Amino acid sequence: MFMIEIRSFELSDLCNLISDLGEEPYRALQIYRWLHKGAASFNEMTDLNRPLQKKLSNIAYINNLKIIDQLKADDGTVKFISLLNDNNIIESVFMQYHYGNSLCVSTQVGCKMKCIFCASGLRGYIRNLTSGEMLAQILEVQRIVNKKINNIVLMGIGEPLDNFNAVLKFIRIICDNRGLNISERNVTLSTCGIIDNIISLADQHIKITLAISLHSPIQEEREYIIPVAKKYPIDELIKAIKYYISQTKRRVTIEYGIIENINDSIKHAQLLGKLLKGLLVHINVIPINPVEHFKASPPNPKRLHSFVNILNNKYHIKTTTRRVLGQDINASCGQLRNNYLNSHTVKENFV
Repeated sequence: MFMIEIRSFELSDLCNLISDLGEEPYRALQIYRWLHKGAASFNEMTDLNRPLQKKLSNIAYINNLKIIDQLKADDGTVKFISLLNDNNIIESVFMQYHYGNSLCVSTQVGCKMKCIFCASGLRGYIRNLTSGEMLAQILEVQRIVNKKINNIVLMGIGEPLDNFNAVLKFIRIICDNRGLNISERNVTLSTCGIIDNIISLADQHIKITLAISLHSPIQEEREYIIPVAKKYPIDELIKAIKYYISQTKRRVTIEYGIIENINDSIKHAQLLGKLLKGLLVHINVIPINPVEHFKASPPNPKRLHSFVNILNNKYHIKTTTRRVLGQDINASCGQLRNNYLNSHTVKENFV
């Protein structure tokens, strides 16, 4: 029998389900609120009568996950390893900032992009996560840290725009004021630059922050750092960014993972400035964490300062350096998952 994954439902979906079950319409909102409080079973929904709880359990399930490991950094960052119902493993990262608590959420098990500095794709792509599994990451981490998460970053394992429909539904669910009520402006979606879906996202007119992983203003170098760039050339990506800005009136974040002796020269800063000058963008320079399979390092502080200074003062593009969090717990994408799988007998399920 096919079972419904009810945590992936929007309120309108629940209204339809409740109508089909012959129940009163108000029951849909009751269930929706319980799902967003983190209820792990229908029996926990204490204002539902027993017959309705049984009806729901016969046709639907709540897609829970189980946190099986966590590491806490000196700066308060916590990385969580979670086990999904099908025995697959994902990561989530809890970060504390002066403006609130953030969670970096995974959108896929594994990744197809194979960026050189990222460990997410080392074991290949397994499957997309459902919107309910993305939501479960927030609910379970909130329960464990006992703090409300105010900001969501779709920058964990996976490429969000490669799982477009589920990610879009997830955003609608978490921003619904009858659920978690997270502001659209507090959601950041990071992409390698899947042009077609950047355009589709722009057409949704939602007010999230789009972050583009650029990493080099030179096409050949970008292809080395992000192999998928072979399919999505820089000039076409810039056109998509311009379209996104025109449709949403939102500033786009340009993520620039800066790597010593690869993309950190004065020439790189100048080319980047010329490429982006006049656009409604903010450049976020990210010193790359060394990982097991890629031992490159961030530039020395003086070189990094010169790079940022050129963009700010010569090209007048707002440029900042990201505060590095969780370096002592392997907080770069996919690192802890790989370490866990290397040292445990969990067998992931490929599709």
